[in-house]
Amino acid sequence: MKRVFSIGGLFIFGLGALAQANFPQADISNGLIHARLYLPDTATGYYRSTRFDWAGVIPSLEYKGHSFFGQWFPRYAPTINDAIMGPVESFSPIGYDKAAAGGDFVEIGVGILTRPDTTRYSPFRYYPIRNPGTWKIRTSKTGIEFRHTLDDHYIYTKTVALTKGKPELVITHHLHNTGSQPIVTDVFDHNFFVTDSTDLAPGIVLKFPFTLRADGMTGPTDLAAINGDSISILRSFAPRESVYAVLHGYNDSSADYDIRLENHLTGAGVHITADRPFSRLVYWGSIHTLCPEPYIHVSVAPGETFTWTLRYEFYTLNTRP
Repeated sequence: MKRVFSIGGLFIFGLGALAQANFPQADISNGLIHARLYLPDTATGYYRSTRFDWAGVIPSLEYKGHSFFGQWFPRYAPTINDAIMGPVESFSPIGYDKAAAGGDFVEIGVGILTRPDTTRYSPFRYYPIRNPGTWKIRTSKTGIEFRHTLDDHYIYTKTVALTKGKPELVITHHLHNTGSQPIVTDVFDHNFFVTDSTDLAPGIVLKFPFTLRADGMTGPTDLAAINGDSISILRSFAPRESVYAVLHGYNDSSADYDIRLENHLTGAGVHITADRPFSRLVYWGSIHTLCPEPYIHVSVAPGETFTWTLRYEFYTLNTRP
């Protein structure tokens, strides 16, 4: 049976306290994968900040004794922009540059926000939410549908579902433009993987189907290296260390949206594909998480709908010498 929900002080938690917090949530399973999702709620939801889409937050996903997501950050509050878990997505803001101080702009999956001053937009800043829109959520045993309506702007539907008989998570998106102006933005998936709660160390690898080139690299040069089609971790990370780079080498075909993250220390692997091409590709890593960050360009005329689908296939590796 499906259930339908309509959802119209700052607390800091440590890792243990967060695990015990009672946020709106739902569990899904197909017998192979078991996952928990936090549900959007303007009053008591786990995530109430303004960088990421509120739908599809996954604090835990398990397959064959392996875990793939979890808390990677040191402190939590609902309005910290990066205090979020799972294969979460973020849209570029719409209308921020044209808005005056005190004016409005739109963040898909969040609502209508207020530009407080004339400084440049920052994804690391919280912006006041003037209108959070309306969320409707349908849950079933194997999936959850999130529908976010922002009147005179869009209807955004995101479904997170497990495939019958396969170790696969599928995230489908439909963005219907109900406004009078085109919606033009980019959406990226941050993919906060925390495989088996393992800190980054040699044996954790990102793989792509093309030879990689990189620019804009930041962080110590002895942390990670690009070797052909792969990015390998060279040494363990210290608590405040991180790496980042913009990646090149892909073409304009969705076939290149093909990413593997493999943890050869524990035997956990995940394969990500999509039905849209990259518009940009970066990667970022810190002590607890390694994140391939693929972007998709979104352009929707008034009255039209733009769709895209992401697929996550989970698998295991032979870790014996």
